[in-house]
Amino acid sequence: MIEVKNVEKSFGDTKVLKGVSTIFETGKTNLIIGQSGSGKTVLLKSLLGIHTPEKGTISFDGRIYSDLNPDEKRALRTEIGMVFQGSALFDSMTVEENVGFPLKMFTTKTAAEIKERVDFVIDRVDLKDAHHKKPSELSGGMQKRVAIARAIVNNPKYLFCDEPNSGLDPKTAIIIDNLIHEITVEYNITTVINTHDMNSVMEIGEKIIFLKKGILAWEGTKKDIFKTDNEAITDFVYSSNLFKKIRKAQNKEE
Repeated sequence: MIEVKNVEKSFGDTKVLKGVSTIFETGKTNLIIGQSGSGKTVLLKSLLGIHTPEKGTISFDGRIYSDLNPDEKRALRTEIGMVFQGSALFDSMTVEENVGFPLKMFTTKTAAEIKERVDFVIDRVDLKDAHHKKPSELSGGMQKRVAIARAIVNNPKYLFCDEPNSGLDPKTAIIIDNLIHEITVEYNITTVINTHDMNSVMEIGEKIIFLKKGILAWEGTKKDIFKTDNEAITDFVYSSNLFKKIRKAQNKEE
């Protein structure tokens, strides 16, 4: 569980986060949504320790990040996995080298232990025959799978995903969504996803927080979205005619 309390973050005279408080739950896919400039990327980077809030606290299962000493912060970072927007794979490395990189950097595992773990996670994301391929030989969806495998190879307690469906076709995006959700539940990870993809919201939004101009304007589940009277979230989610029709059909069923 990650708990955010009254977090404020500014850049110069511009206040980007304005007293955000929420809880990202363990074993669930927690989504951060909002328009460009809403503060969702700044919040994600604050959770990762890239940005330091001027006010408020961020705690990881009771450990307040700002209170940790340098060694404790380094130890916490080994418990974090990250899926970057563009996958951020090393072009010169094979799939198995990319996936094994965190183990070589941050653990004392033997070469045999690393190979065993790498083989396991590559198999888990359904890339059995891709061990020796380079990223340039893979489709966008396969590259995302490699990025997910690398993010979970060190058994993280916390998984962060920045626009994991960026650049993917709708069918592949759903597959990646489901994979992230399955891994979250299977390994009881606290997963936080920064996304603008409304399909992801409807598919795996077990906990959703909506930011508007740096303020937490709404939070709930994908089911709550169909019932809420909060004008800010409904205007954002149902900005397209397609989702307006979906909401109308859902309300009729009830």
